Amino acid sequence: MEPNWQFVLVFTAVAVGWVLGRFSLRETLASLRVGRWSEQDYRGLTFLLTEQSDAAIDAFVESLEVNADTLETHLALGSLMRKRGEVERAIRIHQNLLARPSLGETQLQQAHLELARDFISAGILGRAEKLLLDLAEQSSELQDTALRHLLDIYQQERGWLKALDTARRLRPRRSLFGAARRDRLLDLQQSHYCCELADQALQRRDYQQARLWLRRALEYDRACVRASLLLTRVERETGNHRQAIKALRRVREQDADFLPEVIGPLRASFASLGDLDTYREYLRESLLVHPSTAVLLAAAEELRLEQGTEAAALFVAEELRRRPSLRGVAKLIELQLADATGATAANLQLLHDLIRQLLSSKPYFKCGNCGFSGHQLHWLCPSCKQWGVIRPIRGIEGD
Repeated sequence: MEPNWQFVLVFTAVAVGWVLGRFSLRETLASLRVGRWSEQDYRGLTFLLTEQSDAAIDAFVESLEVNADTLETHLALGSLMRKRGEVERAIRIHQNLLARPSLGETQLQQAHLELARDFISAGILGRAEKLLLDLAEQSSELQDTALRHLLDIYQQERGWLKALDTARRLRPRRSLFGAARRDRLLDLQQSHYCCELADQALQRRDYQQARLWLRRALEYDRACVRASLLLTRVERETGNHRQAIKALRRVREQDADFLPEVIGPLRASFASLGDLDTYREYLRESLLVHPSTAVLLAAAEELRLEQGTEAAALFVAEELRRRPSLRGVAKLIELQLADATGATAANLQLLHDLIRQLLSSKPYFKCGNCGFSGHQLHWLCPSCKQWGVIRPIRGIEGD
């Protein structure tokens, strides 16, 4: 098997660091001459030099005394095992530390934290949660780290009430710049936790509870587009179309890039009230203050219904000169097809199909944090696990 040179170098550094920290160079050489190294020490070196890194680890862990001087070595080895995917070995190393009575309280807490991280990596979330809850209560130094890990666990388990409570405990106790920034991130997270709880209430058709959670979401983050969209669902399902329109109109002020998510439900609510003229005025206004392809297409469709395909085609062509987009071109071709015949119609249809095929392979949304992209809007990025970082893609191939 090909040796893992990166691992060999790291392990060698750990072993040599421990030796040099424990003895001076002269003492180390003397210990070799007089045989102060144990048989397991020699076995560990033999395994390491013959590239049997797994056996080397077991030999060194077995022979390395656990005390305040060697704690960091054990922790480093355990962390390395976890990063390599050898979680069972990492758990064994850290459990071995906890079984030693010679460690002080602070050192035991460090070992508990590492063991909790091992359990998270192994998917043993219940045991990790118990360790982290104890740490959060017992260690002021490690409390914030433990609470952040608990947030990750509750997000995985969709335990939104526990996540809300944990986030409240994480709120900064100092008014430093870094603390203020973390406070903003916590507000964003808590807003989405409330949205998750509102979504669950919606599935139960508990509209009153859903409204309460969405009100809290907007208290945490007034710019939460997700809360406005969910509130729209609540009001539409309960027949309150004026309130639904109010929530939808708020989205443009919160983040106009999400206007494509608004157009469909906005038209439906205006249609239910028999007031499409106000909807069309809203589209024209939006096109002026925040031009986008989605708004252009919606406005073109309304113009087609009012004045016919020729007027709609002229409108789209003029807008494309100002702001070109592939989706706009596809719409223009679609409008031109209505009056085309023969070979012209066939060629336009081919071009239209090719553009649609090209667009179908392009993502609509992208994470501004890690670059993840896809066709579906995720409020929690599946890749980097950050909230509210995925946005509609803009430009000639996007909105």
